[in-house]
Amino acid sequence: MEMEHEEETSPCMKGVRHLCESGITSVPKEYVFPLPDRPDTNLVLKRSLSSKPNLELPVVDLSQLQNPHRRAQTLRSLAKACEDHGFFQVINHGISMEVVKGMIDGGRRFFELPFEERARYMSSDIRAPVRYGTSFNQNVDRVFCWRDFLKLNCQPLESLLQHWPSSPLDLRQASMLYAQQTKSLFVVLMEAILETLGLNGVQEVKEFQEGSHLMVLNCFPACPEPDLTLGMPPHSDYGFLTFVLQDGVVGLQIQNKGEWVTVEPILDSLVVNIGDHLEIFSNGRYKSVLHRVLVNSSKLRISIASLHSLPFDYVVRPSPKLIDENNPRLYEDTDFAAFLDYMSSRDTKCKSFLDSRKLSFTKETKPSLDCITKKKI
Repeated sequence: MEMEHEEETSPCMKGVRHLCESGITSVPKEYVFPLPDRPDTNLVLKRSLSSKPNLELPVVDLSQLQNPHRRAQTLRSLAKACEDHGFFQVINHGISMEVVKGMIDGGRRFFELPFEERARYMSSDIRAPVRYGTSFNQNVDRVFCWRDFLKLNCQPLESLLQHWPSSPLDLRQASMLYAQQTKSLFVVLMEAILETLGLNGVQEVKEFQEGSHLMVLNCFPACPEPDLTLGMPPHSDYGFLTFVLQDGVVGLQIQNKGEWVTVEPILDSLVVNIGDHLEIFSNGRYKSVLHRVLVNSSKLRISIASLHSLPFDYVVRPSPKLIDENNPRLYEDTDFAAFLDYMSSRDTKCKSFLDSRKLSFTKETKPSLDCITKKKI
C-alpha cells in the first residue's frame, strides 16, 4: 500500500513522529486545542503532588469465573463495574506476558522505523485493512491530536495477515498472537457480561466469535508543550468492548462524575471499556464512557487498543429481553457501515455517533423480535 499523496503540503499530515524527527521545539498551530478543550495540567500536577491517588478502576479477576464458589461474586463485581464506571481492569486474563511484551516492543520498533517505511501504509481510506495515519481522523479533524497510529484489521485474520507490515521482522507474528488471544478473551468476557444482563448468550457468543476486530497501535511522542494539545480528544469507542494494553506510562483519562481523572495502571492488567454497541445492546444499562489521552514532555507512550464487536454486516439493536413498559427502547438500529459513513463525513469526537442513534422520547418505537440480525444484502 503506497502513500497516496506524496505532495501533501502540510507536514502535519505526515504524523507527529515525523515532526519530532524534524526537530520541532514548539507545538504547531494545527495541534493547539481551543482553551476550554485543553488539559488542565495544573490540576493534574496538584493531584500528583497530593496524597490523593489517581482513579483506581475496579479490578475483575477473570480466573474466578472458573471457580464455582466465586463465580457469582465475580459476576456481581463485573456488573457493578459496567454499570458504575464503564471502565475496569482485568487480571489473570489469560494473555501471556511473553505475548504482551512482544506486542509492546514490536509496536514501539515500528514507530521507530524511518518515515519512508511507515509511509508505505499511509492511506486516507478509513476502510483500508492496514492504515498508518495521525491524529484521530485527519481527513476531517479541525484540530490535530498528538498521535500516530497503525490500524490492523484482524477479521478474518488468515486472509489479512499477509497485508500487515513485515518490518520490524517479528511485529507480524507478535500481532497475530496478540490478536488471537484478545479475541478469545473477548468471547469469554462477553459470555460473562451477557450473563450479568440476565441473557442466555449462547447464540450471541457464537456471533461474537466471528465478530469484527480492529487493533490500533498508538504512539504518543514526547511533546514540547503538552498543555496545549491532547494525545486523543474526548471520545467513546464504537464496538462492544475495547481492551487497552499500556506500556506503563500514564496518560489515559476517563470522565468520572463530571471530572477528568487519570487512570492508574495496574501491572499485568488490561483496561476494558464499554463501547457504544454494548450501550445500545443493553438499552443503556451499561454505558460507554468518554475518555481521552494526555501527553507529556519527557516520555513517548505506546498503547494497543483492541476493538471488538459483531461482524461488519450485522445490525445491533437493543435486546428485546431488556425492553418493557418500564424500560422503553432508547436506541435505533445501527451497524458498522453506518459508523464508517458517519466518521468519514464529520468530526466524531465526544459521543456524537451514539447520540445520533438515540431515539426521541416522543417517537413511537416498536421493539424488534431479534436483538441481532444479519443484514440482507
